[in-house]
Amino acid sequence: VQLQASGGGLVQAGGSLRLSCAASGRTFSNYGMGWFRQAPGKEREFVASVSWSGGTTYYGDSVKGRSTISRDNAKNTVYLQMNSLKPEDTAVYYCAADRSRYGWSRQTYEYEYWGKGTQVTVSS
Repeated sequence: VQLQASGGGLVQAGGSLRLSCAASGRTFSNYGMGWFRQAPGKEREFVASVSWSGGTTYYGDSVKGRSTISRDNAKNTVYLQMNSLKPEDTAVYYCAADRSRYGWSRQTYEYEYWGKGTQVTVSS
């Protein structure tokens, strides 16, 4: 699976962004999908994940209540809507395809395919 993330940018604190991740190459609906982020000098952190059908979602504590992950299997795309952004949300955001279709994985090693990241910068 080839993954391409987009939608990052510079936004003021309190603002919103919607990230997209377009997939190609294999049957998208076979995979759970996740978003991770990595800030300078920090480890890659789980943000959110979604099951193959979109029916089940999981969130990291840092974004819970402020973000929504969703997917459109007809478009081979997964989304991350982020609201009430904070400066500490500044990071490179990566999408990834889970080895499991259930999308419950939170560790980077559980994800088989990764896209290049998209930079999100939140100014105070």
